[in-house]
Amino acid sequence: MSTSNYPSATPTQEPKKDYKGLIIALLAAGLLGTWGYLLWNNNKNEQTIQQKEATISQVTDEKTELQRNFDASLARLDSVTGNNNALEGKLTEKNSEITKLKGEIRSILNKKNATAAELAKAKALIAEMNEKVAGLEQEVARLTTENAQLNTDLTAEKGKTTQLTTDLATTTTAKQELEKTVDIASTLNAYNIAITPINEKKSGKEKVTATAKRVDKLVVSFDVDNRIAPAGTADVYVLVTGPDGKPVSQEALGSGTFTTREEGDKPFTAKVPVKIETSKKVAVEFALKQPENFQKGNYKIEIYHNGFKIGEGTRELKKGGLFG
Repeated sequence: MSTSNYPSATPTQEPKKDYKGLIIALLAAGLLGTWGYLLWNNNKNEQTIQQKEATISQVTDEKTELQRNFDASLARLDSVTGNNNALEGKLTEKNSEITKLKGEIRSILNKKNATAAELAKAKALIAEMNEKVAGLEQEVARLTTENAQLNTDLTAEKGKTTQLTTDLATTTTAKQELEKTVDIASTLNAYNIAITPINEKKSGKEKVTATAKRVDKLVVSFDVDNRIAPAGTADVYVLVTGPDGKPVSQEALGSGTFTTREEGDKPFTAKVPVKIETSKKVAVEFALKQPENFQKGNYKIEIYHNGFKIGEGTRELKKGGLFG
C-alpha cells in the first residue's frame, strides 16, 4: 500500500438529507394551526351565540316591560271610563282614538318574534296612549269638580226651595187666616130690626095694626153697616118663621135655600141685594105678603149675611077683639 498526497480519483458519497422530520414538523404546525383556528372559531361562535342570547333576552325583557306598561295603561283607562259613563259619551272621539291605539299595540305584542323596530313602535304607541289617558284623567277631574260644585249648588238650591216652600206655606196659612179674619170681620152688622104689620085701606092709606086678620102685609126693615166691608152689592138673606113654626115662603121675594156656616142649609123667605158703602149705614126694607090671612101669634125674623146670623126679631099678631 502506498501513500500519496494527491486526492484519490474515487468519488466520495454525501450523506442523505432527513425530510421526514421536516414533514412531521410541517404537519404538526398545520395541526396546531387547525386547532388554533378551531378554538378561535369556536370562541367566536360562542360569543355570537352569547350575543344573540343577550339580544333575545333583551328583546324579551323589553317586550315584557312593554306588556306591563300596556296593561298599566289599560288599567288606568278602565279606571277613568269605568265609573264615568257620562264622560264616555262626551269623549267619544278620544275613546275612538284610544281604541285604535290599543289594537295596534296588541297586534305587535301578540307577535312571537316581534322585531326591535316593532317594539320601538309599540313603545311609542303606548306613550301616545298614556298621553290620551292622561287627558281623560284631567277631563274626569274637571268634570268631577264641576259635578261636586253642581251638587253643592243643587243642595243649596234645595235648601232655598225648602225654605221658600216653608215660607210660602207659612205665608199661605197666614194669608188664609187673614182672609178668614177679614172675611168674618167684613160681615155686616144688622140693627134697628122692625116688623111692622100694615093694614092697607081701600083709599090707599096704610095703618099699623096688631090684629092678625087685618094685616095685609108685614114690612120688614133694618139697618146694616160695616167699617171694613168693601163697597159693592151684598146679598142679605131673611128668614121669616110663622106662628106654626114653618118658614114663610113668598115666590115674589125669591124664596129658596142658602148655606150657613154653623147651621148648614136653611130656607130663606127673601134674598135682598144691599148696596154697601164702607163705614156707612144702609137702610133695608121689604114687604111680605101672602094670599091667605096672617096667623095670630109670633112672627120671627132672622137676618143672615156671609153665612152668619147678624140679627133677629119677633112681632106678635093678636087675634083681635070686639074693639080690635
